[in-house]
Amino acid sequence: MRNECESIGTKKALHASSAPFVSAVPVSLLPYIAFVLLSAAFLSTFYFTTLPKKSFSSHEALVIVLASLEAGFGIVALFNAVGVYV
Repeated sequence: MRNECESIGTKKALHASSAPFVSAVPVSLLPYIAFVLLSAAFLSTFYFTTLPKKSFSSHEALVIVLASLEAGFGIVALFNAVGVYV
């Protein structure tokens, strides 16, 4: 039990002495990044709905994956822009 308490104390001291996290992307750019990504996701989704529905092709899969990634990262950027850090 004593060894566990010493370990926790050591971890707390290490945590207190470590440098704070610094984002690679400035927070002031997040609203613009969110707008661009979400707009691109909307346009990619619109393009997907206009493709002919003969059969499922690799081109459709590429558009689907691209739209999903744009929407996912756009939502995360939007949440971070308003202060909800996910």
